Amino acid sequence: MTAGSLLQTFTVYLGLLAVFPTCIHASPLVQRDLTADQIAAQALTNAYKVLNGTLSDGMTRPATGCSKDKLQIRKEYGDLSKAEQSEYIRAVKCILNKPSKLDNTKYPGAKSRYDDFVVVHMNMTPSVHGTANFMHWHRYYIWAYETALKTECDFKGTQPYWNWGKYQDLTTSPIFNGDEWSLGGNGEYVKHNGGFVGRQIPAGPGGGCVKTGPFANLTIHLGPLSSTIDPALGVKSNPRRDGYGDNPRCLRRDVNNYFVTQFLRPVDIASHITTSTSILTFQDTLQNDTPQKAALHSGGHFSIWGDPGGDVYVSPAEPAFWLHHGQLDRHWWMWANYLEDQVKARTQMYEGGTSWMAPNSAKGKPTDKQWLSVVAPTGMEGVQSKEMFSTTAGPFCYVYQ
Repeated sequence: MTAGSLLQTFTVYLGLLAVFPTCIHASPLVQRDLTADQIAAQALTNAYKVLNGTLSDGMTRPATGCSKDKLQIRKEYGDLSKAEQSEYIRAVKCILNKPSKLDNTKYPGAKSRYDDFVVVHMNMTPSVHGTANFMHWHRYYIWAYETALKTECDFKGTQPYWNWGKYQDLTTSPIFNGDEWSLGGNGEYVKHNGGFVGRQIPAGPGGGCVKTGPFANLTIHLGPLSSTIDPALGVKSNPRRDGYGDNPRCLRRDVNNYFVTQFLRPVDIASHITTSTSILTFQDTLQNDTPQKAALHSGGHFSIWGDPGGDVYVSPAEPAFWLHHGQLDRHWWMWANYLEDQVKARTQMYEGGTSWMAPNSAKGKPTDKQWLSVVAPTGMEGVQSKEMFSTTAGPFCYVYQ
């Protein structure tokens, strides 16, 4: 498949995949008037009940498994102390400077251990987007990244997330304001025409290279493979059609408020959770734009946009990817845990196909194995999907605050 056909496929995915609609059914048990903060609070209360043994989510927890004394707490980036933000940045810079474990002939663009994670995502993209394991594999992937920061770079914290509804001006948020505790600032302003990703997206105040903050002048090596930014910005093509060649260039961003002010508001987050009564509805509406509304998943990515942030294959090369997908995992966690009488049923739900490129692909099974290749923590390659059902079972032991 050529880069051009990949881009066309990605655009169709974001804008037109809604031709496979799923119905959203109301349930008398769903509390529609809750705010996003209230949903998160109820989810945390119920997660503690599960660990205390007063509520069952249907998962088996051996004596050596997750317990409250082992529990890790993931926090919103803006709620971290300056010291915690600095520690996270230090660990990310550390993984960026460690050598790759991949075959340099097969993946010449993989220069660092961080790039290993990008390659794995590039390889897995067709089977982990628009499929039964979209949420599950990305939970596994984020956890593997967090684990690498801990075991390979002595990281003392937990993977932070970006609460989509928290900042109406992303450019001044603690994530993108460009100070020493941020993930770097916006790209330098370059006049451009925005783009079309299922809808016309207006140009934001960036578009150029990131020149401020801890990740100023970061070099991107892999991709692009399915770029969605204005071609007039002149991002050079990868020397290989598969995107794995070495293509050194700057990190570009066009951090904008188009999505956060219209589609990623707290009311949008709450509404998506309270109107989705099955995992299939939840994950499909989370990913698929409609002509009227941008989905939360794509809205988060394109609030950062740029290169590589706007490329579905190479997007993990953008350091803010991990905060966005941390929130995506939190969003699923909130949905699964906030209704006490549905915790067990929702935790066990697993629906959808196995190939993004084939709408009629075989259905996913809870026993399907998930793969991380060289970024899998020791002994944790090929873990079954059902081990990803809960953040406090299987290999996991964390909740969101």
